[in-house]
Amino acid sequence: MSRIHEALRKAELDRSNQVVDATVALDSRVAAPASEQEAAPDVHMQHRVSTVTSVGPLPIEELQARCARPQWRPDPNLNVFSTPILSVNAAEQFRTLRSRLYQLRNNQPLQTLLVTSAAQGDGKTSVTNNLAQAIVRQPDRRVLMIDGDLRASRLHVPLGAPRTPGLSDYLRGDIDEIAAIQHGQEGGLFFIPSGNPVTNPSELLANGRLRVLLDRVAAAFDWVIFDSPPCVPVADASVIADVCDGVLLVVRAGQTAWPSAQKASQELRGKNVVGVVLNTVEKDAFGYGSYYGSGYGANDRPANSNKLNMMQ
Repeated sequence: MSRIHEALRKAELDRSNQVVDATVALDSRVAAPASEQEAAPDVHMQHRVSTVTSVGPLPIEELQARCARPQWRPDPNLNVFSTPILSVNAAEQFRTLRSRLYQLRNNQPLQTLLVTSAAQGDGKTSVTNNLAQAIVRQPDRRVLMIDGDLRASRLHVPLGAPRTPGLSDYLRGDIDEIAAIQHGQEGGLFFIPSGNPVTNPSELLANGRLRVLLDRVAAAFDWVIFDSPPCVPVADASVIADVCDGVLLVVRAGQTAWPSAQKASQELRGKNVVGVVLNTVEKDAFGYGSYYGSGYGANDRPANSNKLNMMQ
């Protein structure tokens, strides 16, 4: 029995040694890659930090020297200041809108502005473009227009500007801020188009790079004005509004349904809606309305001294 006991004990010890040896071998196989992995994150982390570290606002001199300079071919039919004889009333309404915004800025921070609407076709892109045109007609004023509609962009059309590269490419990290900016004609108007088509616009707009963009470039401009998708069907406008000082809501006379306007107001609750523009008002609809062809412009009576309101 003692020999049997000793044999069993010896076999048990042998098995234990094999398990220990196997464990050590397994640990050695895992340990080597682990040590390599410990060194690798330092390299990747250094690269990641270097690519996202902010270096402060970009001066206008650097923007002007390095931004893209394609030749814009503006469409005069989409700019109320290009045909003053036919659109004098509409142009004057955009000057009024410009003045109201400056009055508001005397009492609150208001540099970055989002222009949106309840539904497609209400005229938000036309209002964005012509408001910017009105501002840069003042001496030494600079405006950056940004096409934040990554779904059905149109802001490049009135400018006759290239659509790419632009905002979507910047938000994906494919280009830097300066590569996204265009300055295609003399004067103070600059432009970031929508960029290449994407399948995830809401996620891109919310990834944090939009705020970085404004931190980098906004100080070089008197105004930064965003166009966006309608705020009722998709959430993009609400996301952009979170990084803007104010929101301008465009309502189309005779087209925007009252429930849609109410829904838009609900979607923008908690945002700083500085006013509403009533677009495509028929001539003399209120005794002093403005028009441009089928109608640009707005009624010019303010509702009160604290809010810009271009609606009757």
